[in-house]
Amino acid sequence: MNRDPAPLIVNDNGAWCWFQDERALVDPATQTLVVGSIAAPEGPGGEARAGNVELSVVDLRAGTSETVVLHERLESDDHDVPALWRRADGRWLAVYTRHKTDDLTRWRVSEPGDPTRWGPEKAFDWSVLTGGAGVTYSNLRSIGGRLYCFARAVNDDQCALVSDDDGDTWAYAGKLFTRPKVGYVNGYTRYDGDGDRVDLITTDHHPRDYDNSIYHGYIEKGVLHRSDGTVVDADALSGEAPSQVELTTILQAGSRWDGVRISHCWTTDVRQGTDASVAAVLTARAGEEEHLERRKAHPDLRFFYARMAPGGEWTVHELAKAGPGLMPHEEDYTGLASIDPYDIDSVYVSTSVDPRDGSVLAHHEIFHARTGDGGATWTWTPVTENSDVDNLRPIAAPGDPSRVPLLWFRGEMTASQHYRCEVVLRDLPRED
Repeated sequence: MNRDPAPLIVNDNGAWCWFQDERALVDPATQTLVVGSIAAPEGPGGEARAGNVELSVVDLRAGTSETVVLHERLESDDHDVPALWRRADGRWLAVYTRHKTDDLTRWRVSEPGDPTRWGPEKAFDWSVLTGGAGVTYSNLRSIGGRLYCFARAVNDDQCALVSDDDGDTWAYAGKLFTRPKVGYVNGYTRYDGDGDRVDLITTDHHPRDYDNSIYHGYIEKGVLHRSDGTVVDADALSGEAPSQVELTTILQAGSRWDGVRISHCWTTDVRQGTDASVAAVLTARAGEEEHLERRKAHPDLRFFYARMAPGGEWTVHELAKAGPGLMPHEEDYTGLASIDPYDIDSVYVSTSVDPRDGSVLAHHEIFHARTGDGGATWTWTPVTENSDVDNLRPIAAPGDPSRVPLLWFRGEMTASQHYRCEVVLRDLPRED
């Protein structure tokens, strides 16, 4: 990847979690990029701006950015970042929640074609369903002409709201999975796809509480399937929900890679290919048995690349080392990775270990990885080098197949609630 020109700073105070999508989206007609983020008290604006739910609205032609506040001082937590949707009528939809500290899914709808102007905030109250236990995350996906917002809600399971008017109003759809809760919550799920089929990957619980495996399934015509098409739930989101363990296991906790046991797996990204294939990036601890007595961030986290061929057969390869946990109290946090939404052979990875030679880096850098054999081997190109700060959580924004708008945030992050980071963009035309 050509590393020129220099990245554009699109927001001087922001970060995001990775269980909401789409967090960034391009309108190809107007060449407008919109990305959501949450301002922190350590950044510019301090406490007066802390917890703002913000959108950076970028004019890709002019290379300029405008910051729009959806909700002032909602909560200083990167889990509150909005999910975005471009409606058929030219308006934008933004949906967001707090991090399990209230029971409201909030949303706003923009003026036609203008993501800098927004209508009033509305909210769906989950409390009668959750008993006041809170809701987290928003994922907007269309299935069979209906818009769904997947969230972690009832019993901290994956649930959904549904809208038949493109997000003007919402109703409870039901639970996707359920199981007895262990520790903090049940399962971390990533979604991709719109139209007839949505693919998903998910875990058992939080990796600090449970030795997770990773599972895959898909929803098509209201039916939840395993990877090979076997029906798991003939009426998904209705009645009793199955456990996610009934889906296809794609990365097994306790499996060994080059003799090293991997454990506590976590979902990172998933994208559909153009030929009914699916790609996923997953993380796991490596060699945990050698470090059980250490009370600090796990020193060896790994990225894995999983590829499903049409028909449902998975192959999994180790992608790269991710380095130690990003924070001492969140030992499974990594710099993350993003699959190109229009080219699943292309992945952007944030790591503190150079994937070309295994050398330890001073900070997390972003690398572009390309495979020509389904993930067995990779060619690596640095996107950032010799940085003075960490470069974290890349997003390859969808919306315009002709370009690769790559976003990340850079700076210092000590917690999901505390960081001094700026959001940057490197926008390049897609190479043939």
